[in-house]
Amino acid sequence: MKLSDLGFDRWFAAHTGDICREGQEIARVSAVDRNSFLVRNENGEVPAELSGKFLYTVDSPVDMPCVGDWVTVQYHNDGASAIIHALFPRRTFLRRKSAGAVVDYQMIAANIDTAFIIQSCHFDFNLPRLNRYLAMVADGHVEAVVILAKTDLISSDELLEKLAFLGEAGITARVIPLSNVTGEGYGEFRDILLPGRTFCLLGSSGVGKTTLLNRLIGRDLLDTGTVSGTGEGTHTTTRRQLIVLDNGVMFIDTPGMRELGLLGAGEGLDKGFEDIVELSKACRYSDCTHTQESGCAVLAAIAGGELGRERYAGYLKLRKESDYHEMSYLEKRRKDREFGRFVKKVKKDMKK
Repeated sequence: MKLSDLGFDRWFAAHTGDICREGQEIARVSAVDRNSFLVRNENGEVPAELSGKFLYTVDSPVDMPCVGDWVTVQYHNDGASAIIHALFPRRTFLRRKSAGAVVDYQMIAANIDTAFIIQSCHFDFNLPRLNRYLAMVADGHVEAVVILAKTDLISSDELLEKLAFLGEAGITARVIPLSNVTGEGYGEFRDILLPGRTFCLLGSSGVGKTTLLNRLIGRDLLDTGTVSGTGEGTHTTTRRQLIVLDNGVMFIDTPGMRELGLLGAGEGLDKGFEDIVELSKACRYSDCTHTQESGCAVLAAIAGGELGRERYAGYLKLRKESDYHEMSYLEKRRKDREFGRFVKKVKKDMKK
């Protein structure tokens, strides 16, 4: 195996001279569990920890390595462990607002080519949640493919209705109906998978992400929970990890996310709601909020039946949430910088 087999291509190689120092090697972060890391190169996978200098320069959770990142390392103990020294730029990424009241980013994974957003056709089917995932994926410049899983739990007519509903809702991403029980859609799904490329499975707990991965692997390498009384499985993934299949395809498995807050995802929202963005180009005012202005093309489209009220309300809700959290985040960063300058001044005064 070579680094290129793990996804290290010319884009990353172009940054090597600025990042990799003498005595250091290049590896990819393959697992993160709290403050513990695993890194992988052409020779295998070993545990790793951050250097003191790296920790000192960390200014935000975004600066910490996440699964899929490329890093420079020094190997120790005859290659049995490593120290992480620097982080390569990320070509693509997945991030969300940190869970709870904390206004900051939480990295999910990096350097992903395609994200499969999995929703069950049965109890998990939820358009607002799907729009959140699509906005998050688009914000990180990752290609999105929607998997409608567990098609065996509904009739053919119900499946056609759901597919039509997604089209009417403005979902432009590719949609693949799939059943781990009957195998429907599995061939179409596998055709997308190419060696040397990195894929990610996203979705709520119990939608079948781990079952799908086990099927690709060919054995029950990953634990799956029992099926609940509602017909849904219970998801048991507890950490993010990069899995390299025998055919060279790479997958990042992630725990189900109960909260999927958006922070500064303006570009992602625009890509997820292209129909509204296109309509807004005809608005009278360039800074139109699409809420009450005269000459608003978006409001006119709603009144004329060209744009659904539910889709419009979903767009406004996500836009408001993203903008609100972004303002809070920028204010937090400003205060952090001011506090940092204050600490430096105190230390300088103490030396006098």
